[in-house]
Amino acid sequence: MDWKCQIESIGVKIPGTRVTTSELMGKFKTPCIKKFGLLTGISERKICSPGEDSFSLATDAAMNCLSHSKYRADELDMIINCSITKYKDGLSHLYEPSFSTLIRNNIGALSAITFDISNACAGMLTGVYIAEKFIRQGIVKTCMIVSGEYISNLCDHAINNITTSLSSEISSLTLGDCGAAAIIERTADKRKGLIISGFTTLSKYSDLCTGRQNRNSPGGKMKTRAKKIHQAAISESVPIVKEALNKCCLSFNDIKWLIPHQTSRSSIIAGANHYLNCFGEKPGQIVITLKDTGNTASTTHFFALHRYLNERRFSEDDNVMLLCFASGLIIGVVIFKMNEIVYRYGSTN
Repeated sequence: MDWKCQIESIGVKIPGTRVTTSELMGKFKTPCIKKFGLLTGISERKICSPGEDSFSLATDAAMNCLSHSKYRADELDMIINCSITKYKDGLSHLYEPSFSTLIRNNIGALSAITFDISNACAGMLTGVYIAEKFIRQGIVKTCMIVSGEYISNLCDHAINNITTSLSSEISSLTLGDCGAAAIIERTADKRKGLIISGFTTLSKYSDLCTGRQNRNSPGGKMKTRAKKIHQAAISESVPIVKEALNKCCLSFNDIKWLIPHQTSRSSIIAGANHYLNCFGEKPGQIVITLKDTGNTASTTHFFALHRYLNERRFSEDDNVMLLCFASGLIIGVVIFKMNEIVYRYGSTN
């Protein structure tokens, strides 16, 4: 039997330390960046405090996800860790044992199959794609995808290097930390759940955004040719989005919620306008949630879903499109129908 799958629950962990854009701009020795908050739409971001890291964010998000779920931890068949950062007990990446195994042990999902993947900011949506394949083939019934992004340390490095608004490290100033998790489950209801998921990698743009560990200090650094990667992502994504909609027999008007990768407000609006020109139609709502969190890398889409669920904005049977752009250049589209998860979040008042 070819099963379908759906998102059963979502959990999020936001660290407690708040850094405003004004505070961030005050750290520069020269006022090299003007109107950064206005251009990006980011007024603040949350960053890890001492004792918090990729692992703690991922573990806390997983526990929060389970608190909304009908499943116990020992009923999870698979756990996929999807984060870019794998920091534990400091700013050194931990590769062995795998993060997914550590998370499994911490939350008590001792019978779950575990493995880690990494696909830049497309990590969690790639996790959805992989989980769907296992569930459709009947190999597993439940899969948790999880990510903890302690990525604000890129900003610390950038502050010491930026001397002009044209710096390749400007994009690092948009980053904030976050953990997110989601349980994907099997469903026999053909009308519900995931409709399509797919990715395209355009390696000719791979040099437009690169990241690596620092050689001389803890943490990482990232260099981005922001304008060029934005132009490439938007123009190249049009036929990919069009193909996904055609396979689903949907138009853009049928999409109630479009959740793009949360990079900056101006980029999202520019992309929406380009889509309107190309498609001649637009989705019901374009979700922008980065004002008080910044760009939280692979967790952005599930943070946005979690927030809107708690604000009770979604209705059952709404069509939702998750659109990701990631270093590589990776373009991914996930379209799903909102289910009864809408009744388990937020206030009933």
